[in-house]
Amino acid sequence: MRKGSIKNTRINAEVQRELSVLIRDLKDPRVSPMTSVTDADVTPDLQFCRVYISVLGSEEAMAKTLEGLKAASGFLRRGLAQTVNLRHTPELQFIPDRSIEYGAKMDALIRKVEEEDAAKHVSDESEV
Repeated sequence: MRKGSIKNTRINAEVQRELSVLIRDLKDPRVSPMTSVTDADVTPDLQFCRVYISVLGSEEAMAKTLEGLKAASGFLRRGLAQTVNLRHTPELQFIPDRSIEYGAKMDALIRKVEEEDAAKHVSDESEV
């Protein structure tokens, strides 16, 4: 199976969806309830899966959540094997995804620039 094939894309989406459900049902107190799976990338040989995790909160919450997920990787892998029909159940590698935080930061900066531009535009009109 090739990396960008339709089959690989479908497997990635299915693994992401199932892991989202399994992580939501975890009872580990280290795993934040505001955890989301932003992406799953299964290798073509189905041996490994990089799971990108986003946590709403502090850096400490992210670290604790990743620690809890690594501890529960066997449980998650077994649940994945029961729900997704794959030849091999991939080994899970959890990677922090900070793209949502970055997007929120950029959005705040854009809003700030727009407000400054609007204030400048209003002051220019009042001078005329």
